[in-house]
Amino acid sequence: MSRLGTITRRTFLGLAAVAAGGIAVGYYYYRKPYPNPLEDGLAEGEVTFNPYVKIGTDETITVIAPRAEMGQGISTTLAAFVAEELDVTLDRVRVEHGPASYAYYNAALLEEGGGFDFWDDSFTAETVRGMMGGAGKMLGLQATGGSTAARDGFDRMRQAGAAARTMLIDAAATRLGVAATELETDNGTIVHEASGRSLTYGSVATDAAELSPPSEVRLKEPTQWKLLGKPQPRVDMLDKVTGAPIFGIDVRQPDMLFATVRMSPVFGAKPVRSDLAAAEALPGVVKIVPIESTYGSGFGVIAENTWAAFKAAEAIDVEWGEPAYPVTHDAIVAMIADAARSGDASAMRDDGDVDVAFADAPPERVIEAEYSVPYLAHAPMEPMNCTARLKDGVLDVWAPNQMPVLVRWFCSDIAGVPGERTNVHTTSMGGAFGRRGELDYALYATILAKETDGRPVQVTWTREEDMRRGVYRPASAGLFRARIGDDGLPVAVDMRIAAQNMMASLTSRLFPSLPAGGSDPAITDGSRNQPYTIPNYRVSEIQVPLTIPVSFWRSVGNSVNGFFHEAFMDEIAHAGGIDPVEMRRKLMADFPAAVAVVDKVAEMSGWGEPLPEGKAKGFAFTLSFGSWCGQVVQIADTPAGIKLEKMWIAVDVGTALDPGIIETQMTSGAVFGLSAAMGQELTFTDGKVDQSNFHDFDAMRMHQAPAFEVAILQNFHKMGGVGEVGTPPAAPALANAIFALTGKRIRSLPLGKEVAFA
Repeated sequence: MSRLGTITRRTFLGLAAVAAGGIAVGYYYYRKPYPNPLEDGLAEGEVTFNPYVKIGTDETITVIAPRAEMGQGISTTLAAFVAEELDVTLDRVRVEHGPASYAYYNAALLEEGGGFDFWDDSFTAETVRGMMGGAGKMLGLQATGGSTAARDGFDRMRQAGAAARTMLIDAAATRLGVAATELETDNGTIVHEASGRSLTYGSVATDAAELSPPSEVRLKEPTQWKLLGKPQPRVDMLDKVTGAPIFGIDVRQPDMLFATVRMSPVFGAKPVRSDLAAAEALPGVVKIVPIESTYGSGFGVIAENTWAAFKAAEAIDVEWGEPAYPVTHDAIVAMIADAARSGDASAMRDDGDVDVAFADAPPERVIEAEYSVPYLAHAPMEPMNCTARLKDGVLDVWAPNQMPVLVRWFCSDIAGVPGERTNVHTTSMGGAFGRRGELDYALYATILAKETDGRPVQVTWTREEDMRRGVYRPASAGLFRARIGDDGLPVAVDMRIAAQNMMASLTSRLFPSLPAGGSDPAITDGSRNQPYTIPNYRVSEIQVPLTIPVSFWRSVGNSVNGFFHEAFMDEIAHAGGIDPVEMRRKLMADFPAAVAVVDKVAEMSGWGEPLPEGKAKGFAFTLSFGSWCGQVVQIADTPAGIKLEKMWIAVDVGTALDPGIIETQMTSGAVFGLSAAMGQELTFTDGKVDQSNFHDFDAMRMHQAPAFEVAILQNFHKMGGVGEVGTPPAAPALANAIFALTGKRIRSLPLGKEVAFA
C-alpha cells in the first residue's frame, strides 16, 4: 500500500470540509483580515497600526505578542520580528500578550496536519498545507503549541513592523515636505539626512495611523538583520528575576475571594455520597459549590484565603463512583500491551511489502522486541490556577493559558454573557508543556465566579490536585520486528504502536456531542515520519479504548516514538554488527539535512574514539516539529550509580532566529526528556493515580544533569520549531548508552526501575 494512499484516506474528510468551507464562505472572506482588536482599548495619546503594533505620543512602542510566554522565550522572538522591521532595538519596546482575538489565529498549527512528511515539497503536499493553513485562519484558533509560534509569526509580524515603519515615514515626509524616499529610520527616529532634520516615531504616530496601510511591504534580507539571527536579551527576564507579579498565581484584584477544587480522582465518576458539614464549618469558608463539567465532577470551595479553601477541601467527606476502566495498574498496562500485540491496526506508513519480506526471512536474521512507556503528568512548577470575575454582565478571566479564544468561548457560555463582554487576560506561565492548552481551570473559576456576587475569585489547585486529577501523556506500547540483510542493514521493519487517541479524548472534553473517531497521528508521530530509507517499512496505529484523560505533552507523540524508534534502531545496528551512527548515515543518505546533523553530533562528541573503562556513549536522532535533532550522551559507571557526564546536541532548524534561545530550548527539552526517562511514571490503584507531588514524581536534579554542548545548523530550506525538539531523542540516547555500558537493553521507561542513577 502506498503512503500517498494512506495519507489521502486520512485527510480526505478534513480537506473536503476545508474546501466546502472555502466555497461557502468565499475567497473574499478568506482574504479579508480580522478586525484589529487593539482599536477599542487604546490609552490617551496611543495609536495602533495593526494587531501587533501600538505607538504613543510619549514614544512608547508596544509590540503585541499573540502567543503565550511560558518560559520558552517566545515573547522575545516575536518582539524581535516587529522591532527588526520597525528599525528599533528591543530595549525600546515593551511587550504585551494580545487579547483573545481571531486576528491572532495560528495558521502554522494546522499546516502540517495533512499527514505529509515535513520534507515532502510535492505539489500535493504544498497544496494540502496551504488549505490546512487557510482552515487555520477560517477557524481563528489563537493557540500556543506545536513549536509553531515563531514559524507562524515570522512573516506576519515582520510585515506588521514594516507596514508601521512605512506609514511613519510617509507621515514624516508630509510633515517635512520631502519625498519619503529621502528619509531613513534610526531606532525610533526618522531622519532627513540632506537637511539634518528629524522626527521621532511618537511625534508623527497620530498622523501615520490615519494613513492607509501599504498593500505591499519589502522585508529585510537576512544579511540586513540587526536583531534576528543573533542572541537577544530576554524581554521577560528582569521581571522574572525580580519577582514581578506576572504569573497567573500572582493576580490580585480588589475584594478578591480565594478558592480551590476537589474533583473526582476516579476519572468519569461522580460522588455517590458526600457530607460537606465539617468542611463548611471551618473558619474562612464562604461557600462550597458542586461542580459538574465535561472534565469531571466534584466540589469548589470558596473561602477568604487559599489555605482555608485547601483545608476545607480536605475535610469534605466523599465517596466516589467506580471507574469505567480497569482499576489496577497492571490491568491497564496489560490492556495496552495486548492491543499492541493483537489489536486492529491501521498502517500509517507502508512502504514496500512488509509481509512478503518477513515471509521467507531466516529466523536468525529477524529480531523482535516489545517496548512501553507510562502515563506522565505535565507537572509544571506553577500549579493550575485562574481568576474570574462576573460583574455587571461582564466576565473577566485572568488565566495562564495557551488557548485564549477557546477560554473566551467556553467561559462566556458558562457565565451566560456574550463573547464580546468576556475579557481574557493571558498571564505569563510558570511552565505548561501542553497542560494549559486544556480549559478545566478556567471553567472551574467561571463556575465559582457565578457564586460570588460580583467579587473576583482566584482558584488555585493544590499540587496533589494538579497531579492526580489532570490530563496525561498517554501510556503506549509497541511491538517491533526487523529483518536484517546480509550487509547488516534492515531489509524490513514492522512497528505496531498502541495508545489512546488524544484527539478523541480532547474532543470528549470540549465537544462531547461530536463524534470522536478517526486516526490520531500522534500515536505514531516520531516513528512513521522519520528520514530513513528502508525497502519495506510499516508503522501501524492501534487505538486503545481507555477513558483515562490524555492530552498533549511536550513533543506529543514524538516523546513516545522517539524512544521506541531510536532504541529499536540501536538494536538493529547491534544485531547487524554495524556502528549505530554509521547505520544512520547509510539509511539517511537521501536526506542531506539529516546526515549533516548526524555528522555534526558525531564530530562534536568524538563518536568512535576509545573511552576509558566504565564509560559509554549512546546516540539517537528524531525529526520532529520541522527540526532535525541528533543527540549523544556520555555516561559513567560510578559507585553511586550511572552518572550522566555530557550531552552533545546538533539541531538543524532551517533558520536560526535567536541562537541563544534555541540553545536553552534544546537543553531544557533534553532535561525534560531525560527526567521522564530516568524516573517519572504514573501508576494506578483502585482507578486513581498514586503519585501526588514531586517526592514521587520528581524531575532530574541539578547534580544529575550532564554538561551540554549545542550546535545549531541551518541547512534545510524550511524553518523548523524549537520548543519541543530537544525532548524526543533524549530517552533513547540514554537507553542506548546504558546498553553500550552494561549490555542491558531496557525497553520500558522509566529506566530507573532497572538501573540506579547517581
